[in-house]
Amino acid sequence: MFDKMHCFTEKERAKIHNACVELLKNVGVVFQDERALAVFKKHGIKVDGEKVFIEEEHIRKALETVPKRFEITARNPNKSVIIGAGDPVCAPGYGSPFIITETGERREGTLEDYVNFCKLVHTSEQIDMTGYEMIEPLDVSNEHAYLYMMQANMIYCDKPFMGSVVPKQAAKDAIEMAGILWGGKEFIQDKYVLLPTINPVSPLMWDDNMAAAIVIYAENNQPIMFENLVMSGSTGPVTLAGTIVLQTAEILSGLVLTQLVNPGLPVIFGCLGGVTDMRTGNLSIGAPEGSMFVSATAQMAEFYGIPGRSGGNLTDAHIPDMQAGIESAICLFTAMRSGITFLLNSCGILGAYLSMSYEKFVIDEEIIAMVKRMLKPITISDESIDLEMIKEVGIRGEYLTHHNTLDLFRNEHFQSTLFNRLGYNEWEAAGEQSLFERAVEIVKNRIESYEKPDIDRTIEKQLSRFLQTKING
Repeated sequence: MFDKMHCFTEKERAKIHNACVELLKNVGVVFQDERALAVFKKHGIKVDGEKVFIEEEHIRKALETVPKRFEITARNPNKSVIIGAGDPVCAPGYGSPFIITETGERREGTLEDYVNFCKLVHTSEQIDMTGYEMIEPLDVSNEHAYLYMMQANMIYCDKPFMGSVVPKQAAKDAIEMAGILWGGKEFIQDKYVLLPTINPVSPLMWDDNMAAAIVIYAENNQPIMFENLVMSGSTGPVTLAGTIVLQTAEILSGLVLTQLVNPGLPVIFGCLGGVTDMRTGNLSIGAPEGSMFVSATAQMAEFYGIPGRSGGNLTDAHIPDMQAGIESAICLFTAMRSGITFLLNSCGILGAYLSMSYEKFVIDEEIIAMVKRMLKPITISDESIDLEMIKEVGIRGEYLTHHNTLDLFRNEHFQSTLFNRLGYNEWEAAGEQSLFERAVEIVKNRIESYEKPDIDRTIEKQLSRFLQTKING
């Protein structure tokens, strides 16, 4: 196949890997957690203060035990997902403190917003998992916000969900709450029900919260998704190649720790490199280099034989305008075409992760559906070509009323539920609605028609009691 997007040669990928080994062996990486440091020491890995020096044999041995695919169990078994096979698993936006309203204003996120996004995920045909921190609920105490978000994930949606990480206690409480949901912690020791996303602080450091979370989740046999947002030109080298090496080395160091604690634990290799706009000092995730980092991440994940993760519909735009559409579509298409197996930030993100938008959420769903269709192989067979039909219609015939057209078009052609396909006069007669106006209607209808999935009342009460006990001390 002819494809102009650069694919690393095996020699180039090996060069990236060797540079990572050089960094980890001779410069080291900081882990600000005593238990993590104790694990490294126990396995004979050199530790000097908080700095750990990892050699190639430790990386190689760790990679040997990481599975290529695994399943995340949902409380509705029909909605469990397999990561590392087929279409990528899609999850919504993550970490935004603000909402962009339908009038374009920016306001702080609330717990009601978080619940609404749970409802949108539950009713989505494209989003496979509820995220975590889809919006920061700034109307509840920062100390306990993670408890409210975890409870909402479990109650308002029956798809798989992610796990809380910060502060340290959040990781422990996520395990406890998952145990309640599944009838006891002993029932989640042999199944994967949480997927936290854990990130280093570039360059070359895991802070106390993140390092501790790695150990806690690994001890409780829950998979870990690493992400790494190195800002090329500020927190990382200005060259793309140097940034790729730095972020890969950091992820490999975290991966080694997981396998020392729990050999065979599933890990997702996630790098989200972005560039620093030197005119403003701001992070840019919609720049073309962001998509180049996505491609590089997919290639290095394949090189190491583990699932890869990147962002999805990413943009620097502050409202769902043409810039948002262009940047998001390019980012998503690159990720899915490159073979990324997990897409966080698939829906709703604006302003380089700072904001979420209800309307962009449903627009992004449509982009996902379109790209999935584009990447679905065209079946070339006698039946699909149907030469006899072409002969039958012959010269100057028409296919519109042919029975094959009527039988097959719904499955053969993408049927948009959002984008305009009307002619101008029809569109004008129908009210001249813009894409954004249609998105506003869809959001309103989805939230109003939402029906809460069944959950055992005893379990729901136990989760509420747990939350109240933690809040009240």
